[in-house]
Amino acid sequence: MPIKIAPSILSARFDRLGDQVREAAEAGADMLHIDVMDGHFVPNLTMGPAIVKSIRALTKVPFDTHLMVTHPQDFVQ
Repeated sequence: MPIKIAPSILSARFDRLGDQVREAAEAGADMLHIDVMDGHFVPNLTMGPAIVKSIRALTKVPFDTHLMVTHPQDFVQ
């Protein structure tokens, strides 16, 4: 089984998120890892649906999304 590379956008600079998403895709990332935290299921709050939607428009690289949320069905379409 081949190794897949999925850099996490949680470590990206928020003021350069779009640029860094594109850079990861252009560098050959197989997918992008996105941690979605709602501040309830876990104490942290990170990217929500609006951010995920905005970066979806930047690349066709698949997303590997980790939903750390109380009601995951509210985050999936």
